[in-house]
Amino acid sequence: MSCNYAEGLSYYENKGNVGMPEFVDSAEDVEVKSVKLASMLRKSAWTVFHTGAGISTSAGIPDFRGPNGVWTLEKRGEKPDVNLSFDAALPTFTHYTINNLWKKGLLHFVVNQNIDGLHLKAGSPPELVADMHGNVFVEQCSKCRKKNIRDICVPTVGLKFTGTKCTFFSGSSQKLKCRGRMKDTILDWEDELPVEELKQAEYNSKNAQLSVCLGTSLQILPCKNLPHLTKRNGGFLVIVNLQKTPLDKYADLRVFGKVDDVMHIVSRELHLNHNTTDP
Repeated sequence: MSCNYAEGLSYYENKGNVGMPEFVDSAEDVEVKSVKLASMLRKSAWTVFHTGAGISTSAGIPDFRGPNGVWTLEKRGEKPDVNLSFDAALPTFTHYTINNLWKKGLLHFVVNQNIDGLHLKAGSPPELVADMHGNVFVEQCSKCRKKNIRDICVPTVGLKFTGTKCTFFSGSSQKLKCRGRMKDTILDWEDELPVEELKQAEYNSKNAQLSVCLGTSLQILPCKNLPHLTKRNGGFLVIVNLQKTPLDKYADLRVFGKVDDVMHIVSRELHLNHNTTDP
């Protein structure tokens, strides 16, 4: 499946603000702010990351609302030139840093708006990440509701049948397999968010001492409001994104910069493993 999976979604008019200008802090400011973020991560006993399309652009996957994002181009009557498949896409430095932060006990949950499966490819365990909009490498049984992680991406989007049968055992039986029909987990525009993922995202956001938003313009409900739950409960909010967001006025630290650049500095300050191919 092409990384421009949006072509498979149904028509939806209200895609939020697109093509907004990008801003970039000076290298000196990015350095100072990133060092401060590293300090905040050290001090926080419960940290949640909220990840959006901006953490995957350096992997060759287009964002949606940037100057050349999918929805921005659509508004201009154009299509993105994407020759990359989800199967071929590789995790970015940020994906590996997230996994390393978790391994070091500095990150406790990830609320993810991307479907690209790069958190999994980087080694982050499924229980760490709530894929709010689905995952191209995950299918779910329509009968027993169990999920299966695939080696290759699903052929469909929009919670459709993938053509495979469930291989999990049925109930308490260790002999009979469920054989239910598997569906992709990728949401279309008006599909409801997965109940368990939303529950975990809300719980962790409410209880976090620190929420860090990476590469998201925070325009889609309910994900746009989840980081604010941390602030309302006395926690801190950090936003790293090139475009302005509706939550900027609540941020304790606001970085206009590329996510990978910030994560390189954070990794240096926290003495994380810098080898992105073998975290």
